[in-house]
Amino acid sequence: MPPPAARQPDYWDTACRQLAASDPQLGALIARHPGATLTSHGDAFYTLARAIVGQQISVRAADAVWQRLESRLGTVAPPRVLTTTADALRGSGLSWRKAEYLHDLAAHFADGRLGHALFATAGDDELLARLTAVRGIGRWSAEMFLIFHLMRPDVLPVDDIGLLRAIGLHYRDGARVGAREARQIAAAWAPWRSVATWYLWRALDPVPVAY
Repeated sequence: MPPPAARQPDYWDTACRQLAASDPQLGALIARHPGATLTSHGDAFYTLARAIVGQQISVRAADAVWQRLESRLGTVAPPRVLTTTADALRGSGLSWRKAEYLHDLAAHFADGRLGHALFATAGDDELLARLTAVRGIGRWSAEMFLIFHLMRPDVLPVDDIGLLRAIGLHYRDGARVGAREARQIAAAWAPWRSVATWYLWRALDPVPVAY
């Protein structure tokens, strides 16, 4: 089953104008990618489940496992996952640990600990805490969810190696940058740090990714 149709953030043009006006480096990156934008597929469980399936394996391998899961379950959704044994999930190519992670994620959605009501009202810090309480979801994965699924505008994933590399290239003449220095540099990008991050990723890879 394919993900829902992609949607775009309504703040994107405003954020781009403000970042370009205040930061020449970002202005150049934004000008280099006209019409490009962050997109979200709008299915929270789908996004997080795909993130778990794809951990520590290639994109091709993850796609193959996901296709086998869909063939076995029909729809990879919380009720189907919870009524499928770990052995059956493993038959689709998942490790024991990932099968357990999918069950835990499905349970969080089924009992309401995660869901639309929370995503629509909670702040970034609360969401990060709730998401990282799920087995198999670390801070980086939670931040990717905030950026790529919820399209929160002001997330700065300082554990992301690509972001740190891009900041070093564009703001420190190629020198290595740590998380603390990255936060200092990025302070001027608020409240649009997700947008700045997205364009800095484009500086390393012009092809946008989605989660």
